[in-house]
Amino acid sequence: MEIPPLKLNRLSLYLRCLRSLEDDGVERISSLELAQRFHLSAAQIRKDLAQFGEFGIRGVGYEVGALIESLTRLLGLERFHPLIIVGMGNLGSALAASVGFNSGSFQVVAGVDNDPEKIGSRVADVLIEDARDMAAVVRRTEAEIGVLTVPAAAAQSNYDGLVDAGVRAVLNFAPTRLKLAPGVRSKDVDLRIDLEEMGYFLTRSKRPVR
Repeated sequence: MEIPPLKLNRLSLYLRCLRSLEDDGVERISSLELAQRFHLSAAQIRKDLAQFGEFGIRGVGYEVGALIESLTRLLGLERFHPLIIVGMGNLGSALAASVGFNSGSFQVVAGVDNDPEKIGSRVADVLIEDARDMAAVVRRTEAEIGVLTVPAAAAQSNYDGLVDAGVRAVLNFAPTRLKLAPGVRSKDVDLRIDLEEMGYFLTRSKRPVR
């Protein structure tokens, strides 16, 4: 079953909230309590989860641990997903050292760059290798997700290189639209677009900006 991206985002959010509850020692919770605690919609929670099975008991709620296991399997997080970062500048280096990129099912296993001064150095536990050896690095590390943090002009060629090397998904931070290959899941992350959306709403707002 193909799950729409917006629903996937909500399921990921539910999982994050449930893990927080588990850390707090909460064993069972209703959709209403979950919604109130994390500022969500109880009706949306019930609707989303009902599509994938009977997770809760009416009047009793959801068993937190069991629901975490179910969502983990549903989102494919029960197995390891190795990442390769292409472009080890400020952003690439920050991601390589980020806990969020190196926890749970995800871990940066390689980084490549074309700067001779960076090649051979390390960021956290990640060795920076020559971008010309990308295909060999992907094969050796079995990286399946590529993270593009290169300038716009270099994005397409590096994307093509990742695809040719066998990477199955690409997270693109480069500020450009890519010509995508069939069968490779790709997602653009452009913070500038989000900022411009905020600028639009701030401009239309009657409240003064301080």
